[in-house]
Amino acid sequence: MAKILIVDDEAAIADLIQLTLTQAGHECETAMSGNEAADKLEKERYDLVLLDVMLPQISGFELMEYLAPTGTPVIFLTAKGALADRVRGLRLGADDYIVKPFEPMELIARAEAVLRRSGRLGAVRVFGLEVDPAGRIVKRNGQQIALTPREFDLFLLLVRNRGLALYRDVIYERVWGDIAEDDTRTLDLHIQRLRKKLGLQKEIRTVYKIGYMLEAE
Repeated sequence: MAKILIVDDEAAIADLIQLTLTQAGHECETAMSGNEAADKLEKERYDLVLLDVMLPQISGFELMEYLAPTGTPVIFLTAKGALADRVRGLRLGADDYIVKPFEPMELIARAEAVLRRSGRLGAVRVFGLEVDPAGRIVKRNGQQIALTPREFDLFLLLVRNRGLALYRDVIYERVWGDIAEDDTRTLDLHIQRLRKKLGLQKEIRTVYKIGYMLEAE
């Protein structure tokens, strides 16, 4: 789990980012202006900052110059087609950029890639389990639970979307990199094995005519 600051003056976008990353197990705070973000950064330590370029009072670029000496990883949020903004942000020291509008799964993947490279991606705790995305390990009471690579990918997808019903086709695309055909036994078998290995028979729920979901705690 990481502590993330979201700096965006569009409330709807900030709320979407916060919801997406919170469901993925991260702790998030928001700031609606450059001044508010600067105040928060003086008081708190963050593992990652998602920074919009166009902000009132202090721009994202000006805030980036303030942030750079702290060594805090930064991902810029830029408008579609704003190539000059992306280039300038990277030259100022940003670790990555995300173009609006974005897919929630892309946001999670990019954020966690930066957190992993910077060594700031901590474990997620759910139903008494400790899930380490960087080490690809699941533990209960300090004891590692043996999962195959595919089982880990499937469980991590459920953890990142807990409380949300995932369609079978989405699961196949995200975990197997392909679209499901008529045979869905592979997914069902992996779900059965996860339930047994992790002791989550009730928490990993079958959603009729849709797919599966991990209950929210």
